Amino acid sequence: MGTLLYGNPGIVITFDDRALLHLQIVISTKLRRRESFVFTWTDSVDEGSGRSAIWLDPTSTLYYRYFGSRTPSINREWIEALMLSANSAGGLIFIAEPEPSAPALAKTRR
Repeated sequence: MGTLLYGNPGIVITFDDRALLHLQIVISTKLRRRESFVFTWTDSVDEGSGRSAIWLDPTSTLYYRYFGSRTPSINREWIEALMLSANSAGGLIFIAEPEPSAPALAKTRR
């Protein structure tokens, strides 16, 4: 279980390491482009099952803390879905990892 610490005095947001890596890629890409946006996620049952949101801009102080020692593999479809959300008027909304797309069907024989 990884954590994203935001601001001062830090807000701690918990995601599993795989989700956190995908969020780090999307958030870092947006901030590297000097783009500000809202990041929204659903809180866990322990935190009341509500929703939370933070404003991120290039001056935001972020710290990504991973608990596993191995870097998870990257799901490009998840990155694309998160990036599409981040580029929308509503900002980045955390979504669960999508199932991998089925390989393209082989063309029918002639």
